[in-house]
Amino acid sequence: MSLQEFGLLLISILTSSLGQLFLKLGALKLGKVTSENAVSHVMSMVTVPELLIGLGCYGLGAVSYILLLTRVKLSVAAPSASLIYFISVMMGYLIFQESISMKHAIGLGLIVCGVVLVSAR
Repeated sequence: MSLQEFGLLLISILTSSLGQLFLKLGALKLGKVTSENAVSHVMSMVTVPELLIGLGCYGLGAVSYILLLTRVKLSVAAPSASLIYFISVMMGYLIFQESISMKHAIGLGLIVCGVVLVSAR
C-alpha cells in the first residue's frame, strides 16, 4: 500500500469513526426511543446538529473509501477498514467511559493483527 493509499484509508477510517462518535452524541441528545415517541424522534433527527455532522462524516468516509477502492484490492481495503471497530471501541472507552472486557480486548487485538496480516505485502 503506497503512502497515498494509506492516507485515503486513514481518512476513511477516521471520518467514519468520527461519524459514529457524532451519531452517538446526537443519539444521547434525542434520548431513549420508545414505541410512543419513535415517530417524533425520527422527525426531530434533522434538527440535531451532531446527527447531521455524523452523517456528513460518514459521507466523507464513504467517498474516501470509494477513492481507495479505485487503487487497492477489495481483499485488502475491506479488512483494513475494520479498524473503524477498534477506534470506535476506544472512543467509547475514552469519551463515554464504556468498559472493555477481556473478551472484547482480545477480539480487538485479533482485528488489528488480522489487518496487519492482510495488508502486509
